[in-house]
Amino acid sequence: MNVSKHGGQERLLRILMVAPTSFFSDYGGHIRILEETRALQALGHQVTIVTYYKGSNLPGLDIRRTARLPWHTDYEVGSSRHKLAFDVYLAAQTLIEGLRVKPDIVHGHMHEGALIGGVLARMLGKPLVFDFQGSMSAEMVDHGFLDKNGRIYSVAHHMEKTINRVFPQAILTSSQQAAGILVEDFQVNESMIYPLPDCADTERFNPDVLSDSEKADLRRQLGIPEDRTIVAYLGLLTDYQGTPHLIEAASYLREMDEPIHFLVMGYPNVDYYRHLAGEAGVNDTMTFTGKIEYRDAARYLALGDIAVAPKISATEGSGKILNYMAMAQPVVAFETPVSSEYLAEWGIYVPVGDAQGLARALRDLAHDPARRLKTGASLRERAKTKYSWQRAGEEIQAIYYGLT
Repeated sequence: MNVSKHGGQERLLRILMVAPTSFFSDYGGHIRILEETRALQALGHQVTIVTYYKGSNLPGLDIRRTARLPWHTDYEVGSSRHKLAFDVYLAAQTLIEGLRVKPDIVHGHMHEGALIGGVLARMLGKPLVFDFQGSMSAEMVDHGFLDKNGRIYSVAHHMEKTINRVFPQAILTSSQQAAGILVEDFQVNESMIYPLPDCADTERFNPDVLSDSEKADLRRQLGIPEDRTIVAYLGLLTDYQGTPHLIEAASYLREMDEPIHFLVMGYPNVDYYRHLAGEAGVNDTMTFTGKIEYRDAARYLALGDIAVAPKISATEGSGKILNYMAMAQPVVAFETPVSSEYLAEWGIYVPVGDAQGLARALRDLAHDPARRLKTGASLRERAKTKYSWQRAGEEIQAIYYGLT
């Protein structure tokens, strides 16, 4: 057991994580919660996760769920008017679990988790670590839930600023860009901010996860012709994630008569985007798989010759890029601060929102297999050396020890 020492004695901590989402689901911030938990457990710590009643239970994780809402059995990914009721239930369950677990550390994910966890931490006299995964008010704008010029936006922004500054003793950010947002936009003290980028499981996400024959079988199952270069995307299907730009890029590539096929893996809104692809005349060059379980993600990604990251949000993390890197795939991405931070000089960048530029970049890579191989190998090496969950767990542990 790899356990650091504090004050001359081994310190195994009880950690209560507050996750205001349907953990576990196969996208975005859920991967961060999962991998942080596994890394902390590997160091010997006890982690309890309090979350909504929906979501998948995973072996080896202590997950405590809220009661079901009597009047609403489902809700949208991201911002929703129903989230207030879910968070009231979450606050009640967090109090129950806090009194049961008696945590040494409260670890709140996202702003609702920081608010709920912060109140509990003060009640118990324990420190709060806030896992900041992007600006709450900016995300609400991205989801179309708020108008940035509206009156409610200013209220949400002020509430976010209060949560950022009042409750946590330490803030983890998923990127350097996010750390800059906290300092510049919310005037958070820089000394309490710890950039902790998302990481990649380079053993699970490995370009050799499938043999050539297994790839051929899976390709046939998906109905992808053998003579096509495959562009892979894995993540949420929403406008702010750039799904419409993928469809538009596919349309440009069809006009160029390029043998490129898009493997689009994720949810929600699958039928909606499949319909848009049909209207654009590219449904035969785009395969929408729907939801892919995290345990199967590497197998499906292994089919990709090129990966694509068309996210247009300037504030959220983009952990999918790290999995692409671990799979040794070259990545074409919209040029946001987060994508530039992860990919560095090995990224192939396109101006944000430029679907035609996206198509050109994909075409150029499709015609240059030597560049694809070299770029992919460099990105995998970068993922292995710079973005390790084991190292991230040790960094979180050190922050915990500094607060307890």
